[in-house]
Amino acid sequence: MRNAVLATLLFLGATITVAAQSVYVANTGSKYHKETCFHLKESKSELDFEKARKLKYEACKHCKPLGYKNGTSPSSLESKLFSRSKSAVAAQCIVKTKAGSRCKRKTKNSNGRCYQH
Repeated sequence: MRNAVLATLLFLGATITVAAQSVYVANTGSKYHKETCFHLKESKSELDFEKARKLKYEACKHCKPLGYKNGTSPSSLESKLFSRSKSAVAAQCIVKTKAGSRCKRKTKNSNGRCYQH
């Protein structure tokens, strides 16, 4: 009895693993997707995950299918930090004026000071 249960569990585990390794590609795209991705509205073809990787398909960043890297590598984290500093949101200048109040100008400089200070 125990062997039958074990065999059933192994069979179910194998079928779930096989089903999870299917990805979909659009007829004209260079990325692979989950079946429910909105990029596959017009056309889609089912493909094995390993075959998609061998054919140099990349993972879709919207649906995040199998093999998607979430960008936590040091180089990508570094590039995100630098890209944010370039498009920083303007903040109020941190310098106090002679009157003792804070400067009213806005700045995007990383040092927090406006053009005058």
